[in-house]
Amino acid sequence: MKHTLLIDGMALLFRSFFATAVTNQFMYNDKGLPTNGIQGFVKHTLTAANIIQPTHVAICWDMGKDTFRNESFSSYKSNRNAPPEQLIPQFDLVKEIAEELHFHNIGVKGYEADDCIGTIAKAESEGKVSIVSGDKDLLQLLSPNVDLWLVKKGFGTYETYTLDRFVSEYEITPRQFIDVKGLMGDTSDGYPGVKGIGEKTAFKLIKEYGTVENLLKNLDQLTPGQRKKITEDEEMLHISRKLAEIYCEVPLEQPVIREWNGLPDHAAKVIDDHGLRSVKIFMEQLAK
Repeated sequence: MKHTLLIDGMALLFRSFFATAVTNQFMYNDKGLPTNGIQGFVKHTLTAANIIQPTHVAICWDMGKDTFRNESFSSYKSNRNAPPEQLIPQFDLVKEIAEELHFHNIGVKGYEADDCIGTIAKAESEGKVSIVSGDKDLLQLLSPNVDLWLVKKGFGTYETYTLDRFVSEYEITPRQFIDVKGLMGDTSDGYPGVKGIGEKTAFKLIKEYGTVENLLKNLDQLTPGQRKKITEDEEMLHISRKLAEIYCEVPLEQPVIREWNGLPDHAAKVIDDHGLRSVKIFMEQLAK
């Protein structure tokens, strides 16, 4: 069976960068370029491929700051700080190295990596799809053939969600998770949802009413406080729900995914050429 591994590239790059940047371990190569984010990213990617054993691999990337979501809500992700100067040179270099290692890079301007991941996951309905990220927003993509591997501390440690686990744990469907996010908002992405409605209340309301649409039809059944908050913020509720939903119709080139047959014979040379000493040691340990 075809088993596609989709990696949230930017999420793992940022995670790897900040994991070492706090102690100023930027790991410069011989050309004077910082590589700490890249080295962590490559190690995460190799680990995931080694554990999951996919037949196809794609790394999905954000392609610039602005996306179609900024057109409907200009403040979307505007609360985020600019990337540190040591990270900026690693954006292009990490994609170059990934390609040299025979990983397939995918990104479309105007869309987020999540949207590319969702589009591919939807298209691969006949096979199995495993998504590796640190972003719980991707839980909405879970299905009988799609699972999510949330990266935890270190390499090779994951919190894995299947559809069954999600439904059992949250008592809603993955699609309903979008409605929950619409209500509670997301401070990291800069959209507020309904002011005064937190995570606990958002889950409770969606469990009871199923969708935002049905909730709005039953406002008379809510407490006066809940009704007032939702009525006053109804427009932002609709906007927030739209922002929370991963778009699964990104215009991707075909064929989308390159077959994965392991690292190429020249992988060691790629690692040496870019001065990725930490990755070299990691690969030697992985091969044992």
